[in-house]
Amino acid sequence: MFFLRKIKRYKEILAWSFYDFANQPFTTIIVTFIYSYFFAKVIVLDDPDLGTLLWTQAISITAIIVAFLSPILGSLADKGGYRKMFFMFFTYLCVIFTGFLYFPEQGDVYLSLTLFIIANMSFEFGSVFCNSYLSDISKKKYIGRISGFAWGLGFLGGLISLYFCFQLFDLEDHEHIRQINILVAVWLFIFSIPTFLYVKDRKKKKFNKEIVKDSFNSLLSTFREISKYKIIFRFLIARLFFNDALITIFSLGGIYAGITLNFTASEVLLLAIVLNISAVIGSFLFGYLEDIIGVKKVIQFSLIVLIFATLLAYFAAYFDPNETNLPKQMFWVAGVLIGLMVGPNQSSSRSLMSRLTPKEKQNEFFGFFAFAGKATSFLGPFLFGLVTFHYKSQQLALWVVIVLFLIGLFLFNNIDFEEE
Repeated sequence: MFFLRKIKRYKEILAWSFYDFANQPFTTIIVTFIYSYFFAKVIVLDDPDLGTLLWTQAISITAIIVAFLSPILGSLADKGGYRKMFFMFFTYLCVIFTGFLYFPEQGDVYLSLTLFIIANMSFEFGSVFCNSYLSDISKKKYIGRISGFAWGLGFLGGLISLYFCFQLFDLEDHEHIRQINILVAVWLFIFSIPTFLYVKDRKKKKFNKEIVKDSFNSLLSTFREISKYKIIFRFLIARLFFNDALITIFSLGGIYAGITLNFTASEVLLLAIVLNISAVIGSFLFGYLEDIIGVKKVIQFSLIVLIFATLLAYFAAYFDPNETNLPKQMFWVAGVLIGLMVGPNQSSSRSLMSRLTPKEKQNEFFGFFAFAGKATSFLGPFLFGLVTFHYKSQQLALWVVIVLFLIGLFLFNNIDFEEE
């Protein structure tokens, strides 16, 4: 954190970074560990295979919506100066619908899914506009450290919120699990305030049909010109695959632990806490290393470790968790490794995109960044759910994740660019 004082706009950077602190509990608690576990095991009336399928379908629907709307909204923000307005709107929409997740009870399957899709979609759109500020507030010299610092601060937020969950709620009590959604909503509302107070934006133009027309023309032009940005294009294709694998892990980590390896809700929460501790360490450490060894090496290393960790989770399921603790122990190791690498992978991807993108097209290109991350991201969770439902095996479904990581690593290794 001390390096921030060397930077002229360090207060604005700190405020921007606080958004990751504010929104990370949504990913950690709602998407990955607690609510996903609760949905699959409780709301879907003790049919975990169907619960897994439905949860993955909800993730897929979100991915499709975000993939196609992100570039359009990004273009509107670029042309009209509406970035902060969109940023705040989707953040508060996420706050509202996350709070509404308190209401679904056992059997309220489609109410739960509808509320989750709206909350998750809003979360993703908020992240698109947050990411687009990175090059505005930082010089290229510090991008890696700033991006890594923000991710680390985000995982710290996830860790602290998990600690509150552990202290304030009984995770074997369904009513308490439902109340956790309110905690996440309030957390996002409160800790996003510094971001909206201190992060500055360009002056808005008066909204009219010319702005909309210019936005679509610029978007079409970017589609036509994207082939000229060959390095960006190839990076987005590679990220499309490995980010899809990460989304699948985020969506189903808690479900896999709870259903395949017989983790209790309390054990899932403890796993989440340990994973977030390792994620904080990984994000801060590799944020510094990125500016020293280069962003490409950080992404390559993170993908290799993530593949190994997923294989470890796969082999853990060969042992009976009712007879030995080995499956849980192996999954704990896998979880720590995933935690160490997921922050650097995402942070470095964000900073690499910011390094490569023309400054005048930051919002628009970060819309495509979200598009590349979401265009096929429905595929991993969807295939995982499909394999699980038809073959009654989440272990077999893990090969979906492994193959996606391998393709992403192969494509990324074949990108020929010089580190800046």
